[in-house]
Amino acid sequence: MTSPMGKHPSDMQRLVELIPGHDKEVLGISAESFLSAAILLIFILIVREITGIIIPKIFSNISVGSDVAKAALVGSGKALGVAGGCWAGLYLIEDMEWLTSSLQLIMVVAIVVTAFRFVGVIHAFVMWTDDDGVLDGSQKTVVSAAESIMRFLIVIFGMVFIADALGFDLTTMVAGLGITGLALALAAQDTISNIFGATTVLLDRPFQVGDWVVIGSVEGEVMQIGLRTTLIRTSLDTVITMPNANLANTPVENWGKRRFRRWQPIFKLDINSDPIKVSEFCEGVAEIIAAHEKTMKEEDSFARVSTLGPDAIDIGCNIYWDINSGKVEREARDGFLILVMELAKTHGLNFHDNRRRHSA
Repeated sequence: MTSPMGKHPSDMQRLVELIPGHDKEVLGISAESFLSAAILLIFILIVREITGIIIPKIFSNISVGSDVAKAALVGSGKALGVAGGCWAGLYLIEDMEWLTSSLQLIMVVAIVVTAFRFVGVIHAFVMWTDDDGVLDGSQKTVVSAAESIMRFLIVIFGMVFIADALGFDLTTMVAGLGITGLALALAAQDTISNIFGATTVLLDRPFQVGDWVVIGSVEGEVMQIGLRTTLIRTSLDTVITMPNANLANTPVENWGKRRFRRWQPIFKLDINSDPIKVSEFCEGVAEIIAAHEKTMKEEDSFARVSTLGPDAIDIGCNIYWDINSGKVEREARDGFLILVMELAKTHGLNFHDNRRRHSA
């Protein structure tokens, strides 16, 4: 048998001939075939373990801080070792057509598995090339989409290569797909709709990974955008899998695209409060709002008497926070309310207590 390089290697033959009983037969098959397969198996396993160690070391800088990338590198490294071992085995065997075909098939499958597992390194690679090492929502969206597209393409082309390695006539397969294409399209119309939905999300960008969205009756944080579905984690820490086809026809309310956070607190003062002090209190609250480092749109902010009730004076406020973080907003509200309490105490004003009755 001629090797892929046109040579006639005899290394495997010489090695097998050193083993006693190599010229016998087992179940009608020469012992030489079993011995060659066993030696190749041991060789492939050794190469697999070596590459499983070497590949992660080569890409160690990329995988720092990412357990997913480390696992992907180890897995892809071992699969690559299997492919490399099979490729080397094709140059060692001679006159064993069944073993050659098996090695070619295993090599193709191993290459597909290597590519599929290596997709997990994309996220770590983007983080490694990023200046601050932290991905924003837009980058996470692109990474998520890139991973989904890569896996989809690897599966499609992998199936073609595996079919070729199995000896199928690709021309006949393509012709067969043309005949049954309509039936397949009808059967996969939901999948195709979801893919078009994912394309719409990526092009229009109504939201990105990390945004808090409301889509129909679903509300939560976008975790991942795939080709078929989008994963949303709700406030109850559950994960909802939403088909992308629904996103093209459903209004999306994106809280992550807010330019500001509006807050309208109401302070209830005792109905018997001095009107002059109430007016001074309102002016003081307005000054606190304008002077606060986290507020914006001062011209639209105010603190005014909004309602006079039988027991309380309602002071309505309108505040715009220049804040993107919920944690920072809670801290800003806390500091603001404490200042308001101090201001009320300075003017000798009491907040309404509905447990007390007021005399006429």
